[in-house]
Amino acid sequence: MPLFAFSQIEAPWPLGPPDGRYLVRAQGAHRQSPPTHVLLFATLEAPRRGRFARRRRPAPPEPAPQPVATGRATIIASSEPFEHASAAARWLAAAGEDELDEHLQVLERTLHAFRVVTADPYSEPLSRERLLVARVGFGEGEQVAYGRWSGARELLPAPESRRRSRLLEPQSRLAGVLGGHVPLLVCEELTLRARRDLDAGRERAAALQLKLAVDSALADMATDGRLTSRLAQLGEARPALEATAEAALKRGLTDAELRTVSDALGRLEAALRARAASLS
Repeated sequence: MPLFAFSQIEAPWPLGPPDGRYLVRAQGAHRQSPPTHVLLFATLEAPRRGRFARRRRPAPPEPAPQPVATGRATIIASSEPFEHASAAARWLAAAGEDELDEHLQVLERTLHAFRVVTADPYSEPLSRERLLVARVGFGEGEQVAYGRWSGARELLPAPESRRRSRLLEPQSRLAGVLGGHVPLLVCEELTLRARRDLDAGRERAAALQLKLAVDSALADMATDGRLTSRLAQLGEARPALEATAEAALKRGLTDAELRTVSDALGRLEAALRARAASLS
């Protein structure tokens, strides 16, 4: 029996798509072509709360937290089976964050499609840092389909992902925002959206989002003398970024255009980090 590589994750919320099995093909592939991946979604139900009693009871002073449902997704690489168990074992011994990231891109593509087809703007985005469990492994097709495997191991959170998501002095800045004397900028939210789109491979969306983010940043931070040089760099990058955004309206991006987006996004993120540091 052929063996298949898989990744399995658990998130602290139901992922969205109804529980079941989904076939994923390459973009533009014929509908009869074999799938590249098989996705399995399962909701791990929390215990149901009992019906409310007819007589109201006072709430305890320290109520216990209510259990919540979690979501599990298994991403199976169906197009590249292992011929022998020894090959699968060698793969597992070397597998780690890179293999998980490749499978998470397939999952994110699926969740993005679900958000769009259901027109649900509040669907939770998925990120490596928010996973409860992440594991890689291999097993026979039907075996993996039912949540079992021949071999697997769990992965710890990636240190690099944790570093990128860390804010500078988040507590003090949050206090300033909530206290009303430190404003949040429109460009900050737009920048987060552009980063999410770029990391998920939605390059055209990232280019369009980033153009708005840069225009907003140049307006929002124009009077901040501490960021003069950084804003000047963004201004210099703007013509190429605008041309890239215009191209994104019509087609996919070239490698050079993708570098333009990546470089400009990195500069904008650096400017926002510098602003955050100056406010802490």
